[in-house]
Amino acid sequence: MFTGIITALGHIRTITPLGGGRDMRLIIETPPAFLAEPPVALGASIACSGCCLTAVEFDPGEQPTWFAVDASAETLAHTKLGTWTVGSQVNLERSLRVGDELGGHLVSGHVDGVGTATSATPENASTRWVFRVPADISRFIAVKGSVAVDGVSLTVNEVRGDTFGVNIIPHTASVTGFGTLRPNDPVNIEIDTLARYVARLAETA
Repeated sequence: MFTGIITALGHIRTITPLGGGRDMRLIIETPPAFLAEPPVALGASIACSGCCLTAVEFDPGEQPTWFAVDASAETLAHTKLGTWTVGSQVNLERSLRVGDELGGHLVSGHVDGVGTATSATPENASTRWVFRVPADISRFIAVKGSVAVDGVSLTVNEVRGDTFGVNIIPHTASVTGFGTLRPNDPVNIEIDTLARYVARLAETA
């Protein structure tokens, strides 16, 4: 589990095809402290722009520091990872530990769908970002509810059909990929877990 509070920005160093080219091994460069405090373990879960992946190789002693993950064809087809190229920026978060502060909301790292950034409009001291999401997940997004966009925990401020809006303050833009996000870019969307189960209970009631 994760909190949706991004602790580092990484970028893709290399992409290597696996299994006949359908799967991929990604090497992601990180700031040194990301892997060192506490030391990362082989097999650790790391949220990469909201997608929970397993660290299969790393070398925190090498400079710059990096870790490797394997992404299956299924993951590449149903997340934005399939659009990544060398140099792509990655929001990073280590898994939640017992006793850690839960500053965002509970995020599983299981991406529900790929949305699209449609607009970014200055609004007072923040920026109102609007995203369009697939129809099958739009019904789970509600005003004042939580949503994870590229792994960032956000509060929904407006919902109109298959679009929703959030406000991004300058600090969030500076420490996440929102600083380089542009309209028409794809984003990983994870709906709030509570909304998922409430909807399921309503279907079976």
